[in-house]
Amino acid sequence: MTDDACVSNNTAPELRSVADHRAEVASLLTRTPVETRPLENCLGLALASDLVAPISLPPFSNSAMDGYAVRSVDLTEAAPESPVTLPVAEDIPAGRVDVPPLQPGTAHRIMTGAQLPPGADSVIPVERTDAGTKTVALFGSVQPGASVRRAGDDVTEGTTVLTAGTRLGAAQLAVAAAVGVAELPVHRPVRVLVLSTGSELVAPGGKLEPGQIYESNGLMLAAAVREAGGEATVLRFVPDDVEAFHAALAEHLDSADLLLTSGGVSAGAYEVVKDALSGNGVEFTKVAMQPGMPQGCGRYRDAFAVVTLPGNPVSSMVSFEVFVRPALLAAAGHARTSRHERQAVLTEALTAPAGKRQFRRGVFDPATGEVGLQGASGSHLLGSLAKADCLLSIPEEVTDLPVGSTVDVVLLD
Repeated sequence: MTDDACVSNNTAPELRSVADHRAEVASLLTRTPVETRPLENCLGLALASDLVAPISLPPFSNSAMDGYAVRSVDLTEAAPESPVTLPVAEDIPAGRVDVPPLQPGTAHRIMTGAQLPPGADSVIPVERTDAGTKTVALFGSVQPGASVRRAGDDVTEGTTVLTAGTRLGAAQLAVAAAVGVAELPVHRPVRVLVLSTGSELVAPGGKLEPGQIYESNGLMLAAAVREAGGEATVLRFVPDDVEAFHAALAEHLDSADLLLTSGGVSAGAYEVVKDALSGNGVEFTKVAMQPGMPQGCGRYRDAFAVVTLPGNPVSSMVSFEVFVRPALLAAAGHARTSRHERQAVLTEALTAPAGKRQFRRGVFDPATGEVGLQGASGSHLLGSLAKADCLLSIPEEVTDLPVGSTVDVVLLD
C-alpha cells in the first residue's frame, strides 16, 4: 500500500472480521472420504496419497526423430559433399518389441518413439539422409546420444511423480496413465445443496410479472461450486415460507455435506432463511466487509453444514469467493485452497468504508501490472461482475486510494 493512502482507526467491534468468519466456515466442513476412481473420473479432484512411479519414463531408450539408428563412430567421416553409405539392416517402427542389435557398419531405419536397438548410440534424422530403404546415404556426423530419449530421462522408477493434495488436471492424469496407473485414490467431492429463496423469482425464459425477477443466484453458485470441484444440487424457487423451506431440506438431510443459500438473511421482514434456520444450529452475524456484510453459518439440526450468503448477486458471489471456495477445496483435500494473488497499480482513485474490508471488481493487465475498476461498488451490479477478472482487496483501515496506489488483487481466472 502506498504512503499516501488515508488510514482510519475507526473499527466496528460488533462486526466479525473476514478472517474470523472464514475460519468459522472452514471449521464446519471435514475432509471428505477417499475413493478409488478410474482416471477418466478424477478430473479436478484432489489426489489423496502420493503417486510413486512403478516404472521409469521413458521405460526404454527410444528415438526422438524419424531417422536411422546408428553408431556415431560409423559417421565420423560423413559430410554433405562426401556422405557415408550404410546398409539398412532393419526397420523399427514404434511398438516393435523384437528389436535386434545394430551391427557395426549398418543402420536401422527407425521411427519416432521406437525402441533404440542395442549397439546404437544415436539417431540421425531422415532429413540428413537420402531416406533409402536398402542402403542409406548419411550426410553428416552425429554426437553420441543425439536424438535419443534415454530411459528414465523424465521419471525414474520409485520416485514420487504426484504428491497428495495435487489437483488432477489433464497433465497430471496423463502422467499417471503414462506410468501405467489406471485408477487413483481421490477425495470425494463436497456435495453441496444450493438453495435460492424468494417468491419474486422466476425461471429464466419465463414471463415476468411486475415485481418479479429472473433467478440467477442458484445457477451462479452451483456453477461456482462445480468450478471448485464440488457436486451441486440446486433447489429452485423455494417460496418465502418457513414450513416450505424445512420441507425442501428434509429429503436431503443424509445426502448433502453443505447447504448453501442466498438471500433471506438481512434485517428486514420476510427473511425466510434467517427465520427458518435461527434456533436450528445456524448463527447469523455481520462481517466487516463490503459487499456481503450479512452472513450466517452453522450446522442444520446436526445434519449438514450451512453457509448463508446475501441475496444481492455481487454480495453472494464475493462471499462465495472469500468464505466458501477455500473451505470446499480444503474439505476435498486440495493442497492449494486460495486464488493466485498479485499486487497491482491502481489506475483510478477509489474510496472505501472505514472499518470494513472492501472487495471491488476489477480488470487486471498482466503486461503493465495495472488494475482498473470494473463498475461501481453496488452489490446488485451483476453486469460488471461478469466483466471482471479480479477482486481488489482493500484493507479495513484504508479509506482512500489515489491513482498510482499499490493494491492487492485476487485473480479470478
